[in-house]
Amino acid sequence: MLEVAHIRENKEAFAKALSKRNIDAATLLDQVIAADELRRNSQSQLDEVLADSNKFSKEIGMLFKSGEAQKANLLKEKTAGLKEQSKTLQEQLNTATEELQNLLYQLPNVPHDSVPEGNSDEDNEEIFREGDIPVLHDAALPHWELAKKYDIIDFELGTKITGAGFPVYKGKGARLQRALISYFLDKNTAAGYTEYQVPHLVNEASGFGTGQLPDKEGQMYHVTEDDLYLIPTAEVPVTNMFRGDLRSHSELPITCTGYTPCFRREAGSYGAHVRGLNRLHQFDKVEIVRIEHPDKSAAALDGMVDHVKTILQELELPYRILRLCGGDLGFTSHLTYDFELFSTAQDRWLEISSVSNFLTFQANRLKLRFKDQDGQNKLAHTLNGSALALPRVLAGILENCQTPEGIKIPKALVPYCGFDMID
Repeated sequence: MLEVAHIRENKEAFAKALSKRNIDAATLLDQVIAADELRRNSQSQLDEVLADSNKFSKEIGMLFKSGEAQKANLLKEKTAGLKEQSKTLQEQLNTATEELQNLLYQLPNVPHDSVPEGNSDEDNEEIFREGDIPVLHDAALPHWELAKKYDIIDFELGTKITGAGFPVYKGKGARLQRALISYFLDKNTAAGYTEYQVPHLVNEASGFGTGQLPDKEGQMYHVTEDDLYLIPTAEVPVTNMFRGDLRSHSELPITCTGYTPCFRREAGSYGAHVRGLNRLHQFDKVEIVRIEHPDKSAAALDGMVDHVKTILQELELPYRILRLCGGDLGFTSHLTYDFELFSTAQDRWLEISSVSNFLTFQANRLKLRFKDQDGQNKLAHTLNGSALALPRVLAGILENCQTPEGIKIPKALVPYCGFDMID
């Protein structure tokens, strides 16, 4: 959530920056400023009435003590009127505050200066590429055919149990899935991230805290009777562990990692590009989250990008990094780098990670602050990234590592899964 004080001081700059997202935010920014003005005026009037009421209450006590009951009773009548006035002003303040909050929830984060102009993923900017795209044998297959051939993933069985987008991993497929999770967690903890196991359902406050609500409400599975949401990513519960915290600057950075299943409705997803593991309603992902000092978050983002690079280098997978354009940037993000690996069998790039800096956008929603060296309370910066999302990594391994004899497992994973070939 953007900070009102900054909007008041830099309305034109905010409007210009948000235009990179292909939205005209000028009217909404004006509404925010007007709602904040009403809230401030209501608060000022309420403070004055409460101050008068307190002053009169003290005078009434003194008048009764001095035997001037008549004057005291007259003042009591005035304080009764002030109480009614304060009640009306409090209701007005509550309404203005709620209206301001609702308006702020509609504003996305301001893009970084380096975010390119653009309308969709076709306008994202490639900034790095590494790894050789393998030349496959003539009988090479896409991963959904390989899964059937080697009996390692059963998409039909998942459909029978739940529905489309809920695959069943079996045999070496299940072991490879488990190996990837352990490998990613070990890489993250070795890099200094503390591992957490977190709930897979969150309350509404957690959804609002990290910005999934109200922006992506239709994409989240909602347990209506308990008013809980199945998590779309571990970012939500992990970041919300720090909701409402006031930390010391010496505690920063706070670095976390965690594995969770993720649940997304993916409404409207259809077509060949979502076949197999390309897009699922339930999938596994290992996440990294950082709570940073504002002066260090830019460098922290670069460090997260380098960390994901090392994982993909060890897996020997061809990948590229994209800087997302304004039209493809997530609602809460200030700057996002997407990692994509190349699927030779599908002849297309598959997104496997997003690494983002949110600046104070999430922290303002979360009321996550730290006490700086000067003793002032300031909003922290939050960052998160996938390290990594499993389905498309697994798809890339199956497709890019296939040989006429079987699927050769990357060396880094062999100690984790206990075999070097699926055949």
